[in-house]
Amino acid sequence: MTTRPRTPSRTPSRRALLRAMAALPVAALVLGEAPGLLGTALAAAPPSGSATRYTIVPFLNSDDGTVNVYQSDDATDFRLVQSSAYTPPSNRIRDASVFKHTDGYYYLTYTTHTWQDVSTTIGFARSSDRVGWTFLYDYTVPIANLSRAWAPEWFVDSDGSVNVIVSCSTTNDEWIFTPYVLKAANSALTAWSSPVALSGIGANHIDTFIVRIGSTYHAFTKNETAKYIEYATASSLTGPYTITRTGDWAGWGSYREGPALVQLDNGGWRIFFDGYGDGNYYYSDSYDTFATWSAPTALPGISGTARHFTVVKETVTGGVSITKNATRSLRSVNYTTRYWEEQSALLNLPVVTSSSATADKQAATFTVVAGLADANGYSFRDAAGNYLRHYNYRGRFDANDGTSTFAKDATFVARTGTASGAVRFESYNYPGYYLRHYNYQLRLERSDGTDLFRQDSSFVPATAWA
Repeated sequence: MTTRPRTPSRTPSRRALLRAMAALPVAALVLGEAPGLLGTALAAAPPSGSATRYTIVPFLNSDDGTVNVYQSDDATDFRLVQSSAYTPPSNRIRDASVFKHTDGYYYLTYTTHTWQDVSTTIGFARSSDRVGWTFLYDYTVPIANLSRAWAPEWFVDSDGSVNVIVSCSTTNDEWIFTPYVLKAANSALTAWSSPVALSGIGANHIDTFIVRIGSTYHAFTKNETAKYIEYATASSLTGPYTITRTGDWAGWGSYREGPALVQLDNGGWRIFFDGYGDGNYYYSDSYDTFATWSAPTALPGISGTARHFTVVKETVTGGVSITKNATRSLRSVNYTTRYWEEQSALLNLPVVTSSSATADKQAATFTVVAGLADANGYSFRDAAGNYLRHYNYRGRFDANDGTSTFAKDATFVARTGTASGAVRFESYNYPGYYLRHYNYQLRLERSDGTDLFRQDSSFVPATAWA
Protein backbone atom coordinates (compact mmCIF):
# COMPACT_ATOMS: atom_id res chain seq x y z
CA MET A 1 0.00 0.00 0.00
CA THR A 2 1.40 3.37 -0.97
CA THR A 3 1.88 5.79 1.91
CA ARG A 4 0.79 9.31 1.03
CA PRO A 5 3.35 11.91 2.06
CA ARG A 6 1.77 14.30 4.56
CA THR A 7 2.57 17.89 5.14
CA PRO A 8 3.58 18.84 8.22
CA SER A 9 10.06 40.53 13.94
CA ARG A 10 6.88 40.43 11.63
CA THR A 11 4.87 43.54 10.70
CA PRO A 12 1.39 43.23 12.26
CA SER A 13 -1.28 42.06 9.84
CA ARG A 14 -3.77 44.66 8.78
CA ARG A 15 -6.36 42.18 10.07
CA ALA A 16 -4.68 41.97 13.47
CA LEU A 17 -4.72 45.73 13.68
CA LEU A 18 -8.27 45.73 12.38
CA ARG A 19 -9.26 43.47 15.25
CA ALA A 20 -7.83 45.94 17.72
CA MET A 21 -9.60 48.82 16.04
CA ALA A 22 -12.87 46.91 15.93
CA ALA A 23 -12.75 46.70 19.72
CA LEU A 24 -12.81 50.48 19.97
CA PRO A 25 -16.13 52.28 20.30
CA VAL A 26 -16.57 52.98 16.59
CA ALA A 27 -17.79 50.20 15.81
CA ALA A 28 -10.91 34.67 -10.40
CA LEU A 29 -10.92 32.71 -12.88
CA VAL A 30 -11.71 29.93 -14.90
CA LEU A 31 -8.81 27.62 -15.78
CA GLY A 32 -8.22 26.20 -19.20
CA GLU A 33 -11.38 27.47 -20.90
CA ALA A 34 -10.38 30.59 -22.83
CA PRO A 35 -7.19 32.41 -23.86
CA GLY A 36 -5.79 35.07 -21.59
CA LEU A 37 -7.18 33.68 -18.34
CA LEU A 38 -5.27 33.17 -15.14
CA GLY A 39 -4.00 29.65 -15.36
CA THR A 40 -4.78 28.99 -18.99
CA ALA A 41 -2.58 25.89 -19.04
CA LEU A 42 -4.68 22.74 -19.03
CA ALA A 43 -4.37 20.19 -16.27
CA ALA A 44 -1.53 18.17 -17.78
CA ALA A 45 2.21 18.02 -17.46
CA PRO A 46 3.95 20.41 -19.84
CA PRO A 47 4.77 18.85 -23.22
CA SER A 48 8.35 18.18 -24.26
CA GLY A 49 10.28 21.42 -24.69
CA SER A 50 7.76 23.41 -22.65
CA ALA A 51 7.49 24.28 -18.97
CA THR A 52 4.81 25.31 -16.53
CA ARG A 53 5.34 28.75 -15.04
CA TYR A 54 3.55 30.10 -11.99
CA THR A 55 4.01 33.80 -11.26
CA ILE A 56 3.18 35.68 -8.07
CA VAL A 57 3.59 39.40 -7.33
CA PRO A 58 3.31 39.79 -3.55
CA PHE A 59 3.88 42.85 -1.45
CA LEU A 60 6.49 42.47 1.25
CA ASN A 61 6.00 41.83 4.93
CA SER A 62 8.67 44.48 5.56
CA ASP A 63 7.42 47.02 3.00
CA ASP A 64 3.91 47.60 1.64
CA GLY A 65 5.19 50.23 -0.77
CA THR A 66 6.53 47.79 -3.38
CA VAL A 67 6.14 44.28 -4.78
CA ASN A 68 8.53 41.52 -5.79
CA VAL A 69 8.04 39.09 -8.67
CA TYR A 70 8.61 35.39 -8.09
CA GLN A 71 8.14 32.40 -10.35
CA SER A 72 8.01 28.65 -9.94
CA ASP A 73 7.71 25.64 -12.22
CA ASP A 74 5.94 23.52 -9.61
CA ALA A 75 3.83 25.99 -7.54
CA THR A 76 5.97 25.13 -4.52
CA ASP A 77 9.52 26.40 -4.97
CA PHE A 78 9.17 30.10 -5.81
CA ARG A 79 12.33 31.95 -6.79
CA LEU A 80 12.88 35.68 -7.02
CA VAL A 81 12.69 37.12 -10.54
CA GLN A 82 12.78 40.82 -9.66
CA SER A 83 12.89 42.62 -6.35
CA SER A 84 11.02 45.92 -6.01
CA ALA A 85 9.55 45.30 -9.46
CA TYR A 86 6.84 47.93 -9.07
CA THR A 87 6.42 50.88 -6.77
CA PRO A 88 3.33 53.01 -7.39
CA PRO A 89 3.90 56.74 -7.91
CA SER A 90 2.02 57.45 -4.67
CA ASN A 91 0.33 55.64 -1.81
CA ARG A 92 0.92 51.94 -1.09
CA ILE A 93 0.56 48.58 -2.83
CA ARG A 94 -1.02 45.76 -0.86
CA ASP A 95 -2.92 42.59 -1.75
CA ALA A 96 -1.73 42.62 -5.38
CA SER A 97 -3.66 40.35 -7.76
CA VAL A 98 -2.17 39.46 -11.16
CA PHE A 99 -3.56 38.02 -14.39
CA LYS A 100 -2.64 37.88 -18.08
CA HIS A 101 -5.12 39.56 -20.41
CA THR A 102 -5.93 38.66 -24.01
CA ASP A 103 -3.88 41.70 -25.15
CA GLY A 104 -0.73 39.90 -23.97
CA TYR A 105 -0.13 42.19 -21.00
CA TYR A 106 -0.03 41.22 -17.35
CA TYR A 107 -2.20 43.37 -15.11
CA LEU A 108 -2.08 44.14 -11.41
CA THR A 109 -4.86 45.44 -9.25
CA TYR A 110 -4.17 46.26 -5.63
CA THR A 111 -5.11 48.02 -2.40
CA THR A 112 -3.76 51.57 -2.50
CA HIS A 113 -3.56 52.49 1.18
CA THR A 114 -2.44 50.94 4.41
CA TRP A 115 -4.97 49.75 6.98
CA GLN A 116 -5.11 52.98 9.00
CA ASP A 117 -6.18 55.22 6.14
CA VAL A 118 -9.42 55.78 4.31
CA SER A 119 -8.95 53.88 1.06
CA THR A 120 -11.60 54.52 -1.60
CA THR A 121 -9.48 53.56 -4.62
CA ILE A 122 -7.93 50.43 -6.09
CA GLY A 123 -4.80 50.68 -8.23
CA PHE A 124 -3.98 49.28 -11.66
CA ALA A 125 -0.65 48.62 -13.39
CA ARG A 126 0.48 46.53 -16.35
CA SER A 127 3.58 44.83 -17.72
CA SER A 128 4.64 43.18 -20.95
CA ASP A 129 7.16 40.87 -19.24
CA ARG A 130 6.11 40.58 -15.54
CA VAL A 131 9.31 42.40 -14.56
CA GLY A 132 8.87 46.03 -15.58
CA TRP A 133 5.51 47.56 -14.56
CA THR A 134 3.77 50.77 -15.60
CA PHE A 135 1.26 52.55 -13.41
CA LEU A 136 -2.11 52.93 -15.14
CA TYR A 137 -4.48 54.67 -12.75
CA ASP A 138 -6.20 54.63 -9.38
CA TYR A 139 -9.91 53.91 -9.65
CA THR A 140 -12.39 55.30 -7.15
CA VAL A 141 -14.90 52.56 -6.37
CA PRO A 142 -18.34 54.19 -6.74
CA ILE A 143 -20.04 53.10 -3.52
CA ALA A 144 -21.88 55.68 -1.44
CA ASN A 145 -20.12 56.58 1.82
CA LEU A 146 -17.24 54.25 0.95
CA SER A 147 -14.60 53.99 3.67
CA ARG A 148 -12.27 51.25 2.43
CA ALA A 149 -11.85 49.21 -0.76
CA TRP A 150 -9.48 46.35 -0.06
CA ALA A 151 -8.08 43.18 -1.61
CA PRO A 152 -9.24 43.41 -5.25
CA GLU A 153 -9.02 40.02 -6.97
CA TRP A 154 -9.20 39.34 -10.72
CA PHE A 155 -11.84 36.93 -11.98
CA VAL A 156 -12.21 36.09 -15.69
CA ASP A 157 -15.46 34.35 -16.54
CA SER A 158 -15.97 31.67 -19.20
CA ASP A 159 -17.33 34.25 -21.65
CA GLY A 160 -14.04 36.15 -21.41
CA SER A 161 -15.47 38.98 -19.31
CA VAL A 162 -12.96 40.47 -16.88
CA ASN A 163 -14.08 41.20 -13.33
CA VAL A 164 -12.60 42.42 -10.08
CA ILE A 165 -13.93 41.16 -6.75
CA VAL A 166 -13.28 43.85 -4.14
CA SER A 167 -14.02 43.99 -0.40
CA CYS A 168 -15.63 47.27 0.65
CA SER A 169 -16.79 48.93 3.86
CA THR A 170 -18.75 52.13 4.42
CA THR A 171 -18.37 54.97 6.88
CA ASN A 172 -21.17 53.75 9.12
CA ASP A 173 -18.95 50.75 10.03
CA GLU A 174 -15.53 50.98 8.46
CA TRP A 175 -14.40 47.51 9.65
CA ILE A 176 -17.32 45.48 8.27
CA PHE A 177 -16.53 44.42 4.71
CA THR A 178 -18.79 43.11 1.95
CA PRO A 179 -17.58 41.62 -1.37
CA TYR A 180 -18.59 43.43 -4.58
CA VAL A 181 -17.96 42.62 -8.24
CA LEU A 182 -16.85 45.21 -10.81
CA LYS A 183 -17.13 44.15 -14.45
CA ALA A 184 -14.82 45.66 -17.07
CA ALA A 185 -16.80 47.75 -19.55
CA ASN A 186 -14.05 47.73 -22.18
CA SER A 187 -11.12 45.55 -23.20
CA ALA A 188 -8.63 48.22 -22.13
CA LEU A 189 -9.78 47.76 -18.53
CA THR A 190 -10.26 51.50 -18.06
CA ALA A 191 -14.03 51.54 -17.44
CA TRP A 192 -16.04 49.51 -14.97
CA SER A 193 -19.66 48.68 -14.25
CA SER A 194 -21.42 49.78 -11.09
CA PRO A 195 -20.44 47.60 -8.12
CA VAL A 196 -22.78 44.68 -7.36
CA ALA A 197 -22.69 43.02 -3.94
CA LEU A 198 -22.22 39.25 -4.01
CA SER A 199 -25.54 38.00 -2.69
CA GLY A 200 -25.40 35.35 0.01
CA ILE A 201 -21.86 35.86 1.22
CA GLY A 202 -22.92 38.80 3.32
CA ALA A 203 -21.18 41.42 5.40
CA ASN A 204 -18.04 40.88 7.45
CA HIS A 205 -16.39 38.76 4.75
CA ILE A 206 -13.17 39.83 3.09
CA ASP A 207 -10.58 38.53 0.58
CA THR A 208 -13.16 36.71 -1.55
CA PHE A 209 -11.56 34.61 -4.32
CA ILE A 210 -13.67 32.84 -6.94
CA VAL A 211 -13.04 30.05 -9.44
CA ARG A 212 -15.56 28.56 -11.82
CA ILE A 213 -15.79 24.86 -12.66
CA GLY A 214 -18.44 24.01 -15.21
CA SER A 215 -21.54 25.99 -14.28
CA THR A 216 -20.65 26.42 -10.61
CA TYR A 217 -18.91 29.40 -9.02
CA HIS A 218 -16.80 28.45 -6.01
CA ALA A 219 -16.00 31.25 -3.55
CA PHE A 220 -13.38 31.17 -0.80
CA THR A 221 -13.81 34.04 1.62
CA LYS A 222 -12.53 35.00 5.05
CA ASN A 223 -15.07 35.41 7.82
CA GLU A 224 -13.62 38.40 9.64
CA THR A 225 -15.42 37.52 12.88
CA ALA A 226 -14.47 33.83 13.06
CA LYS A 227 -11.06 34.27 11.35
CA TYR A 228 -11.59 31.19 9.19
CA ILE A 229 -11.67 30.86 5.39
CA GLU A 230 -15.18 29.77 4.41
CA TYR A 231 -16.49 28.13 1.25
CA ALA A 232 -19.59 28.99 -0.77
CA THR A 233 -21.08 28.08 -4.16
CA ALA A 234 -23.49 29.70 -6.61
CA SER A 235 -24.78 29.27 -10.15
CA SER A 236 -24.18 32.95 -10.96
CA LEU A 237 -21.16 35.15 -10.37
CA THR A 238 -23.17 37.62 -8.31
CA GLY A 239 -24.98 34.88 -6.41
CA PRO A 240 -26.91 34.06 -4.44
CA TYR A 241 -24.09 32.09 -2.80
CA THR A 242 -24.68 29.42 -0.21
CA ILE A 243 -21.95 29.13 2.41
CA THR A 244 -21.61 25.41 3.09
CA ARG A 245 -18.31 25.16 4.96
CA THR A 246 -17.46 27.19 8.05
CA GLY A 247 -15.10 26.99 10.99
CA ASP A 248 -12.01 24.83 10.58
CA TRP A 249 -13.73 22.72 7.91
CA ALA A 250 -10.59 22.19 5.80
CA GLY A 251 -8.08 21.81 8.63
CA TRP A 252 -6.26 25.03 7.77
CA GLY A 253 -6.64 26.58 11.20
CA SER A 254 -7.72 30.09 12.15
CA TYR A 255 -6.25 33.51 11.44
CA ARG A 256 -5.90 32.73 7.74
CA GLU A 257 -6.57 35.22 4.95
CA GLY A 258 -5.96 36.06 1.30
CA PRO A 259 -7.01 32.73 -0.28
CA ALA A 260 -5.97 32.21 -3.92
CA LEU A 261 -6.40 29.08 -6.03
CA VAL A 262 -4.70 27.59 -9.06
CA GLN A 263 -5.05 24.25 -10.83
CA LEU A 264 -1.95 22.07 -10.83
CA ASP A 265 -0.55 20.03 -13.71
CA ASN A 266 -2.09 16.83 -12.35
CA GLY A 267 -5.60 18.31 -12.19
CA GLY A 268 -5.65 18.95 -8.44
CA TRP A 269 -6.39 22.37 -7.02
CA ARG A 270 -3.99 24.25 -4.77
CA ILE A 271 -5.03 27.00 -2.40
CA PHE A 272 -2.52 29.50 -1.06
CA PHE A 273 -3.27 31.63 1.98
CA ASP A 274 -1.55 34.01 4.35
CA GLY A 275 -1.18 32.57 7.84
CA TYR A 276 -0.82 36.00 9.36
CA GLY A 277 -1.31 34.65 12.89
CA ASP A 278 1.92 32.65 12.82
CA GLY A 279 3.99 34.38 10.12
CA ASN A 280 3.84 31.59 7.53
CA TYR A 281 2.41 31.42 4.02
CA TYR A 282 0.66 28.12 3.34
CA TYR A 283 -0.61 25.89 0.58
CA SER A 284 -3.03 22.96 0.61
CA ASP A 285 -4.29 20.66 -2.17
CA SER A 286 -7.65 19.13 -3.07
CA TYR A 287 -8.51 16.36 -5.53
CA ASP A 288 -12.26 16.04 -4.92
CA THR A 289 -13.59 19.45 -5.96
CA PHE A 290 -12.79 21.10 -2.63
CA ALA A 291 -14.44 18.56 -0.31
CA THR A 292 -11.20 17.58 1.43
CA TRP A 293 -7.74 19.14 1.60
CA SER A 294 -4.21 18.10 2.43
CA ALA A 295 -2.66 19.36 5.64
CA PRO A 296 -1.46 22.95 5.21
CA THR A 297 2.24 23.25 4.41
CA ALA A 298 4.38 26.36 4.73
CA LEU A 299 5.75 27.53 1.40
CA PRO A 300 9.54 27.20 1.44
CA GLY A 301 11.64 30.26 0.84
CA ILE A 302 9.03 33.00 0.86
CA SER A 303 7.14 32.47 4.12
CA GLY A 304 7.68 35.51 6.28
CA THR A 305 8.61 37.63 3.27
CA ALA A 306 5.70 37.50 0.81
CA ARG A 307 2.21 38.69 1.69
CA HIS A 308 -1.20 38.27 0.03
CA PHE A 309 -0.80 37.23 -3.61
CA THR A 310 -2.61 35.50 -6.44
CA VAL A 311 -1.11 33.22 -9.09
CA VAL A 312 -1.00 33.30 -12.87
CA LYS A 313 -0.19 29.97 -14.52
CA GLU A 314 1.18 29.60 -18.06
CA THR A 315 2.80 27.04 -20.31
CA VAL A 316 5.96 28.55 -21.78
CA THR A 317 8.72 27.37 -24.11
CA GLY A 318 12.15 26.26 -22.98
CA GLY A 319 11.32 23.31 -20.77
CA VAL A 320 12.86 19.88 -20.48
CA SER A 321 12.96 17.55 -23.48
CA ILE A 322 13.87 13.88 -22.94
CA THR A 323 13.63 11.36 -25.74
CA LYS A 324 11.06 8.69 -24.94
CA ASN A 325 11.19 5.02 -25.84
CA ALA A 326 14.95 5.22 -25.55
CA THR A 327 17.42 3.88 -22.99
CA ARG A 328 19.26 6.29 -20.72
CA SER A 329 21.36 6.32 -17.60
CA LEU A 330 20.75 9.08 -15.03
CA ARG A 331 23.78 10.82 -13.50
CA SER A 332 23.75 12.89 -10.34
CA VAL A 333 24.55 16.59 -10.87
CA ASN A 334 26.52 17.03 -7.66
CA TYR A 335 28.07 13.52 -7.46
CA THR A 336 29.16 13.13 -11.05
CA THR A 337 30.41 9.53 -10.82
CA ARG A 338 27.15 8.29 -9.31
CA TYR A 339 24.18 7.04 -11.30
CA TRP A 340 20.72 5.68 -10.73
CA GLU A 341 21.00 1.93 -10.26
CA GLU A 342 18.43 -0.68 -9.34
CA GLN A 343 19.66 -2.73 -6.40
CA SER A 344 17.36 -5.39 -4.92
CA ALA A 345 14.38 -3.61 -6.53
CA LEU A 346 15.30 -0.28 -4.88
CA LEU A 347 16.74 2.76 -6.64
CA ASN A 348 20.13 3.80 -5.29
CA LEU A 349 22.99 6.03 -6.39
CA PRO A 350 26.25 4.06 -6.48
CA VAL A 351 29.38 4.87 -8.42
CA VAL A 352 29.26 3.50 -11.97
CA THR A 353 32.25 3.76 -14.30
CA SER A 354 33.50 2.16 -17.49
CA SER A 355 35.21 -0.48 -15.37
CA SER A 356 32.03 -1.42 -13.48
CA ALA A 357 30.65 -4.91 -13.85
CA THR A 358 28.31 -5.57 -16.75
CA ALA A 359 25.50 -6.34 -14.30
CA ASP A 360 25.92 -2.92 -12.68
CA LYS A 361 25.86 -1.18 -16.04
CA GLN A 362 22.71 -3.03 -17.00
CA ALA A 363 21.11 -2.16 -13.64
CA ALA A 364 21.98 1.50 -14.28
CA THR A 365 20.22 1.55 -17.65
CA PHE A 366 16.51 2.34 -17.99
CA THR A 367 13.99 2.81 -20.76
CA VAL A 368 12.34 6.22 -20.65
CA VAL A 369 8.68 6.00 -21.67
CA ALA A 370 5.60 8.21 -21.64
CA GLY A 371 4.14 8.65 -18.18
CA LEU A 372 1.62 5.98 -17.27
CA ALA A 373 -0.75 8.58 -15.78
CA ASP A 374 0.06 11.47 -18.13
CA ALA A 375 1.75 10.98 -21.49
CA ASN A 376 3.50 14.34 -21.13
CA GLY A 377 5.18 13.02 -17.99
CA TYR A 378 7.78 10.27 -17.76
CA SER A 379 7.98 6.74 -16.48
CA PHE A 380 11.08 4.53 -16.21
CA ARG A 381 11.23 0.82 -16.96
CA ASP A 382 13.98 -1.63 -16.06
CA ALA A 383 15.18 -4.52 -18.21
CA ALA A 384 12.64 -6.87 -16.61
CA GLY A 385 9.74 -4.56 -17.52
CA ASN A 386 9.16 -3.27 -13.99
CA TYR A 387 8.49 0.43 -13.40
CA LEU A 388 10.07 2.91 -11.05
CA ARG A 389 7.49 4.14 -8.56
CA HIS A 390 7.50 5.77 -5.14
CA TYR A 391 6.50 3.54 -2.25
CA ASN A 392 6.81 4.59 1.39
CA TYR A 393 8.97 7.51 0.23
CA ARG A 394 11.44 5.23 -1.57
CA GLY A 395 12.11 4.80 -5.24
CA ARG A 396 11.58 1.14 -6.15
CA PHE A 397 10.71 -1.07 -9.12
CA ASP A 398 7.51 -3.09 -9.29
CA ALA A 399 5.40 -4.77 -11.92
CA ASN A 400 2.59 -2.60 -13.20
CA ASP A 401 -0.60 -3.80 -11.55
CA GLY A 402 -2.82 -1.78 -13.88
CA THR A 403 -4.31 0.43 -11.17
CA SER A 404 -4.57 4.19 -11.39
CA THR A 405 -2.65 4.46 -8.12
CA PHE A 406 0.29 2.58 -9.59
CA ALA A 407 0.18 4.70 -12.76
CA LYS A 408 0.34 7.90 -10.72
CA ASP A 409 3.05 6.57 -8.41
CA ALA A 410 5.12 5.67 -11.48
CA THR A 411 4.71 8.99 -13.29
CA PHE A 412 7.06 11.92 -12.86
CA VAL A 413 6.89 15.46 -14.21
CA ALA A 414 10.16 16.76 -15.61
CA ARG A 415 11.30 20.11 -14.23
CA THR A 416 14.46 21.97 -15.18
CA GLY A 417 17.48 21.00 -13.09
CA THR A 418 20.38 23.03 -11.72
CA ALA A 419 22.88 22.33 -14.52
CA SER A 420 22.78 22.36 -18.29
CA GLY A 421 20.73 19.40 -19.49
CA ALA A 422 19.77 18.42 -15.95
CA VAL A 423 16.26 17.37 -14.95
CA ARG A 424 14.36 17.21 -11.68
CA PHE A 425 11.63 14.58 -11.42
CA GLU A 426 8.57 15.70 -9.48
CA SER A 427 6.03 13.15 -8.30
CA TYR A 428 2.88 13.34 -10.41
CA ASN A 429 0.48 12.61 -7.57
CA TYR A 430 2.35 14.44 -4.79
CA PRO A 431 3.25 17.84 -6.25
CA GLY A 432 6.25 19.47 -4.62
CA TYR A 433 7.86 16.08 -3.86
CA TYR A 434 10.92 15.07 -5.89
CA LEU A 435 13.19 12.10 -6.38
CA ARG A 436 16.16 13.21 -4.32
CA HIS A 437 19.28 11.31 -3.31
CA TYR A 438 19.96 10.99 0.41
CA ASN A 439 22.70 8.70 1.72
CA TYR A 440 22.95 7.51 -1.89
CA GLN A 441 19.38 6.32 -1.90
CA LEU A 442 16.66 7.79 -4.10
CA ARG A 443 13.80 9.00 -1.96
CA LEU A 444 10.66 11.03 -2.50
CA GLU A 445 11.04 14.22 -0.48
CA ARG A 446 9.25 17.54 -0.34
CA SER A 447 11.14 20.49 -1.75
CA ASP A 448 12.53 22.77 0.94
CA GLY A 449 13.45 25.56 -1.47
CA THR A 450 17.21 25.30 -0.87
CA ASP A 451 19.96 25.11 -3.48
CA LEU A 452 21.18 21.88 -1.89
CA PHE A 453 17.80 20.22 -2.38
CA ARG A 454 17.67 21.38 -6.00
CA GLN A 455 21.13 19.92 -6.63
CA ASP A 456 20.36 16.66 -4.84
CA SER A 457 17.24 16.26 -6.98
CA SER A 458 18.90 17.12 -10.31
CA PHE A 459 20.05 14.41 -12.71
CA VAL A 460 21.48 14.41 -16.22
CA PRO A 461 20.06 11.90 -18.74
CA ALA A 462 23.23 10.38 -20.18
CA THR A 463 24.16 7.77 -22.75
CA ALA A 464 23.07 4.40 -21.50
CA TRP A 465 25.71 2.25 -19.84
CA ALA A 466 24.27 -0.86 -21.43
